[in-house]
Amino acid sequence: MFHHILSSVNKNRKGIILILCSSFCTSLGQAFWKLFDHDQILFLILGFLLYGCGAILMILAFRFGSLSVLHPLLSMGYLFALFVGVFILGEVISYKEIIAIFIILIGVLFVGGGDH
Repeated sequence: MFHHILSSVNKNRKGIILILCSSFCTSLGQAFWKLFDHDQILFLILGFLLYGCGAILMILAFRFGSLSVLHPLLSMGYLFALFVGVFILGEVISYKEIIAIFIILIGVLFVGGGDH
């Protein structure tokens, strides 16, 4: 099983990197939207720029990998958003969320772990 996953990762490496960058950019863009206040339009602009970059990276990623492998990796955006919330917004995560992180990671491996 792990050989199959590693083979798929090697085959789709460029697409995987781009889709993970896409997920990170969109998560960070959403965090900037949350930070937006009427006085600081810069956060709103940065949020749109990051979200737009994320969309472009996602489109590019699909050119360099299998859809069945890359699309499940978009769920990594939930994990990135959780970490952005903790480290940038000062939010606190619970044990339920930590368990959810592992469930998402396992799901990504099973669903997106192969081309077949």
